[in-house]
Amino acid sequence: MQNTAWITLFFAGLLEAGWALGLKYTEGFTKVGPSVATLVLMGGSIYLLSRSLSGLPLGTAYAVWTGIGAVGTVIAGIVLFDESRSVARLLCIFLIVAGIVGLRFCSDT
Repeated sequence: MQNTAWITLFFAGLLEAGWALGLKYTEGFTKVGPSVATLVLMGGSIYLLSRSLSGLPLGTAYAVWTGIGAVGTVIAGIVLFDESRSVARLLCIFLIVAGIVGLRFCSDT
């Protein structure tokens, strides 16, 4: 069951990155299509996060969820919007990924 919770949490994090990216396209929720898609991704992300909590501690799940969302959003920004690829920025992203992996393998559940 715990592996299922981690897989569910991973997809929740991907959806979080998706809705964060979607915010860029909503133009303050004035564009209907992107706004609806963003709200659907938000709902799906929160739903999957809540499902993962049946097998994971709240603090761990929340930290991993936000970490996956943050890393995914930064990668999307680099790929789609030509945002900075500086060594310092990439090192910080690596540290977030290291924290996510650490929480996964050091979790006591």
